[in-house]
Amino acid sequence: MTAVTDAPQLKGPRPRGGIAQSISDSLVVAQRNLIRMTRIPEMIIFGLIQPIMFVVLFSYVFGGSISVGGSTSPAAYREFLMAGIFAQTVTFATAGAGAGIADDMHKGLIDRFRSLPMARGAVLTGRTLADLVQTALTVVVLAIVALLVGWRTHENIGKVLGGFALLLLLGYAFSWIGALIGLSVRTPEAATSGGLIWLFPLTFISNAFVPSENMPTFLRHIAEWNPFSATVQAARELFGNLPPNYPVPDAWPMQHPVWASIIWSVLIIVVFRTLAVRKYRSATA
Repeated sequence: MTAVTDAPQLKGPRPRGGIAQSISDSLVVAQRNLIRMTRIPEMIIFGLIQPIMFVVLFSYVFGGSISVGGSTSPAAYREFLMAGIFAQTVTFATAGAGAGIADDMHKGLIDRFRSLPMARGAVLTGRTLADLVQTALTVVVLAIVALLVGWRTHENIGKVLGGFALLLLLGYAFSWIGALIGLSVRTPEAATSGGLIWLFPLTFISNAFVPSENMPTFLRHIAEWNPFSATVQAARELFGNLPPNYPVPDAWPMQHPVWASIIWSVLIIVVFRTLAVRKYRSATA
């Protein structure tokens, strides 16, 4: 006689919680995109050329021609300018984020991701985190170039790092706008165009390159309530780059730029992440 025993029951892995799975899946996707970036170094190189050109051209072409706080000193304008260049650099990464997602859509990669047991939104979160890392590297190189042309900060290291943190937060917020654009168009070329066409008026109708006090009244109000302007003003304040006689506008975002920058960035993330994830669920290649 032989005894019959039941086969042992193999226990599968315990299911992870929603937040844990979302974080893990997002980091995996971010790693995938970072590896892809290292294999295409020209993406990083070309991303550095434009902001460096802006630094050099604005510093030496417009420096001495624009009055800031009653001074036309090239050094004063250079310090006034750099926060705007930093902010423009982090926001222009939006076009790259949108083009990357549109390219994945065009190749059918997004459909493959959707068929896997992944957390909803992990693909987009991972993509935006990878773009944030690339943007941070670009900002570091840009800061080195700015120091070489004479830009200096005049606050303690904590405030300076806080200024860069606000800039990167704005860039991360705008990357979600790029994600929504990338999911809404059919080709990477359309995503690049759609990601840039609205950024030019947003960045130039602001206090990034010239004081808003010199603008016509209706444009001045737009510039003062522009989320881009709030971050630029906050970075200038934290870097200690506001000229002594610079007249701060009476608008609330200009009087409280740090809080305004945080509020604007968080609001943009909440709204556009929600829209992008909803679009991701229904988008098809």
